[in-house]
Amino acid sequence: MAQNIFKGLGIALVTPFKTDGSVDYDALERLVDYQLENGADFLCILATTGETPCLTEEEKSLIKNQIVKQVKGRVPILMGCGGNNTAGVVEQLKTGDFQGIDGVLSVCPYYNKPSQEGLYRHFKAIAEATSLPVVLYNVPGRTGILMKAETTCRLAHDCDNIVAIKEASGSLELVDEIIKHKPAEFDIISGDDALTYPMVASGAVGVISVIGNALPKEFSRMIRLEFNNEYEAARKIHHKFTDLYSLLFVDGNPAGVKALLHEMGFIENVLRLPLVPTRVTTLQKMSEILKGLKL
Repeated sequence: MAQNIFKGLGIALVTPFKTDGSVDYDALERLVDYQLENGADFLCILATTGETPCLTEEEKSLIKNQIVKQVKGRVPILMGCGGNNTAGVVEQLKTGDFQGIDGVLSVCPYYNKPSQEGLYRHFKAIAEATSLPVVLYNVPGRTGILMKAETTCRLAHDCDNIVAIKEASGSLELVDEIIKHKPAEFDIISGDDALTYPMVASGAVGVISVIGNALPKEFSRMIRLEFNNEYEAARKIHHKFTDLYSLLFVDGNPAGVKALLHEMGFIENVLRLPLVPTRVTTLQKMSEILKGLKL
């Protein structure tokens, strides 16, 4: 089985936009530098937090190429490649440009609600279509379908290049079931900032983080403390962010983290419809917490 290299703090990278709605490639470059200088272990690009459904094919290509050129192999890059049309995803994997990409993140099919057997066959076809490592993405709050632990472990046992799952079901019980029955080499990555502390404590190898866009240094420190079995110190950092976790998502993702990054001077507070900026009241609360953290 292939080894998973996506461990520690992964950043679910946002896509900065200018006030006219175009991609702000200069801001993207500054943001990537900020991650690399402050503890990011890998980058996850062109996925949910990057507003990928609202990007053109040309924009996605330019973003991917810019990040690959900028990173220069310093950290692994995981790129989103998923959908609810299995044949379409397979074709993308066979014909797309994945130069400089170290693995693909593939979300459970949304809208058409496949059975567990359908999920198994979908991801098996994806794994067979590429030599790259594949990270599954279970996020029923967005897709409308929950991939059960049994299906995840079946894929992990049957497909050598399915190396991990980004678990964002919100169920620690499901995470525990996967850990109990998975192959030794298969890893779990937290897909929920608020549950990262307990998931790492239970055996997850890291997180693909939204809050990490803005606060990579402290969030990375929490994970490293847990890896060193320093759980009390890690828990203190986790509790610092408790209120911020909920505020980041109350108006949808990435509205919260984009507002936070705007407050920090990194990007314009611009999203593409149907997403809209977070409410002023939410932004004010986040700003107060940020000042209190003295970061």
